[in-house]
Amino acid sequence: MKDGIYTSLDIGTTSIKVIVSEVLNGQMNVIGVGSERSNGINKGLIIDIDETAQSISKAVKQAEEKSGLTIASLIVGVPALNIDISPFHVVSAIEHSGQEINESVLKKMIGHIVNKKIASDKTLLSVMIEEFIVDGFDGIKDPRKMVGEQIELYGTALSVSKTVLHNIKRSVNNAGYAIDDLIFQPKGMSELVMSEDERGFGTVQIDLGGGQTTVSAVHDHQVKFSSVIKEGGSNITKDISVVLNTSIKNAERLKREVGYAFVGNEEPENDQNISIDVVGQDHTIKVKESYIAEIIEARLAQIFEQVKEELDDIGALDLPGGIVLTGGTSAIPKLTDLAEEIFNVNIKTYIPDFMGVRYPSFTNAIALVFYKANMDDIHQVMNQLILFGDISPVSSSAPTNYSPAKVEHKQDSTHQNETKNKSFMDSIKQLFGSFFD
Repeated sequence: MKDGIYTSLDIGTTSIKVIVSEVLNGQMNVIGVGSERSNGINKGLIIDIDETAQSISKAVKQAEEKSGLTIASLIVGVPALNIDISPFHVVSAIEHSGQEINESVLKKMIGHIVNKKIASDKTLLSVMIEEFIVDGFDGIKDPRKMVGEQIELYGTALSVSKTVLHNIKRSVNNAGYAIDDLIFQPKGMSELVMSEDERGFGTVQIDLGGGQTTVSAVHDHQVKFSSVIKEGGSNITKDISVVLNTSIKNAERLKREVGYAFVGNEEPENDQNISIDVVGQDHTIKVKESYIAEIIEARLAQIFEQVKEELDDIGALDLPGGIVLTGGTSAIPKLTDLAEEIFNVNIKTYIPDFMGVRYPSFTNAIALVFYKANMDDIHQVMNQLILFGDISPVSSSAPTNYSPAKVEHKQDSTHQNETKNKSFMDSIKQLFGSFFD
């Protein structure tokens, strides 16, 4: 973990959070926090740049006041909305024999990735590197300063909607801040909430946010699949409000103070009556706590069933690490009981363990600074080239010097999902299927 000051920005549907962390001697401490109600955002999408910029500015100023620092740039999280996750293999000739591999060579390779894997309506966000191969020597993590005639790269490309990324960048810039880095949130989160073994052997993470739920599958230290269910904690609040004919404010209070997620078949102990203000009536009504729990359980079960359907499609529930739950809505009591009932795998909940932010609603914001502080040099360089390098697609007529023998060898391993003309979902199914063959 690199020493320094890191500031992250998590643009959520219901709230915008900013975390300022100081890393010193390998230890990370949160020294400033900002949290502001989101305006201009609907179901994870920025629909009003000016309102979002104002919310960002307010959250950053809160973090500045608490940390005593002036914030100029932000590590910004990018959600899984409209994300494409594509395994790739690119090969590039090194122009001058004996030339050391440098950033210009890496930039050319990124151009090949853009040309080969990125749809016209998407933009490359980042790459997850598996290995470089230089003149047939494989297993290389960082090829810089090496010499050779041909360089190959296996990895996974993350690309996002141009509109989504433009609105994020514009909102941050309009708020008056530069962007230090753009981080795919599920990738950053996996580094924080999972152990190294869980990331290696395979684990699912479910981020239960206020306006949406993000499910991701991680294997071999890479995010292989990520999808968004556009329902979250705010839907539970609305359900309580509608069923009990009470205000949103009261419904949110009931969810937080007496709500729980799993009723079960047995009669609950100490099932107390709760007095509730009803819209349009002068007197209160009384309902059992278990009745409120039934409302909460119904919505959460609906969300989990949608998640399960997607995970069943790719066989991800067979991953040995089970499921990690986090996000603000995961704080509802007995959530793991409901999740175990539906998914029938091992379930655990991640709660951040940092002074002042021991709440799962801060997981994303903390994960961004944690991931940035732990990012290795080669991923850092690739991210900066993608963000600031003005990458253009490489002409398809450019020589690529493929090595048939090497490609054939790689098709016997995890890269077999590079088969042409398969749909994205077919590729994902094949990818996950290969885990358990």
